[in-house]
Amino acid sequence: MRSDALGHSVSVTAPAKINLHLEVLGLRPDGFHELAMVMQSIELADQLQFTSTADGTISLGCDDSSLSTAGDNLIVRAAQLLRDRSAFPELGVAIDLQKRIPIGAGLAGGSSDGAATLVGLNALWGLDFSQHQLEDFAAELGSDMPFCLAGGSQLCFGRGERLEPLPALKAPMAVVLVKDPSVSVSTPWAYGLCRELSGSRYLQQECDFEQRRQALRDASWLKPLRVDDPPPLRNDLQEVVAPEVAAVQVSLKLLSDLPGSLAVAMSGSGPSCFALFADFDSAQTALASQRQLFTEAGLTSWCTALRAQGVKLEQ
Repeated sequence: MRSDALGHSVSVTAPAKINLHLEVLGLRPDGFHELAMVMQSIELADQLQFTSTADGTISLGCDDSSLSTAGDNLIVRAAQLLRDRSAFPELGVAIDLQKRIPIGAGLAGGSSDGAATLVGLNALWGLDFSQHQLEDFAAELGSDMPFCLAGGSQLCFGRGERLEPLPALKAPMAVVLVKDPSVSVSTPWAYGLCRELSGSRYLQQECDFEQRRQALRDASWLKPLRVDDPPPLRNDLQEVVAPEVAAVQVSLKLLSDLPGSLAVAMSGSGPSCFALFADFDSAQTALASQRQLFTEAGLTSWCTALRAQGVKLEQ
């Protein structure tokens, strides 16, 4: 049942993600890469507000003028898809985005915003789509979007859309996250480079893919995530992106020098990189001790805790 309360608003938090493990297994018949990943939500988040309108239009405003608010934005695409599936073409919405996740950073900011739109408009418009239906819509729009809906700690297989939830966090771990705001990395370019440089080592058979998936399922550090057996932080894209992107090299070096860091890696296709810490206080202390070095290197830095859930309807 849809809502006719014009001017009614809902707000949704859209958290970023990091990759604790990103393994490129090989190529799929559809041309995408077969992946074995562990994704983790973090508290760094965008905020979206959705207000119903009577004019049947979908409009998006954002406090970051560098972000497109046209039909190519995943927020607009998600809103249009949901309205199309609702059978109520007259539904309208004004969307306001407060952008906190850096753009083009390998942190799934766009995907999380799109997932938040599915959740927010399902509530605002009273559409009553199930979580499973929302996950199907999310998979149509992007490989990371089903994870952004579910959030927390998840094994992600296939293109990243096949999720297997992991045990809840047992420790309040946190990260220091850095990005050069002048640098972005194209995800298709990163995967293309991976295929060019590492394609000869790709696995070919589904049985081999499944063997690697099972090895990841059985990893001791996932049962659950904890400080005494921290993630080894593998990212196969880092191996090919870092030599080509100086900002990634600098980021990894400075993060490795932070006192108390448990492990360091690039997230997704980059260029964001992070260091993992036992807790928020130790991450904050380490960042404070070296913040000037990050600033001098042209890097923006954040300290943020790991998060146990994905997008969240706030009201």
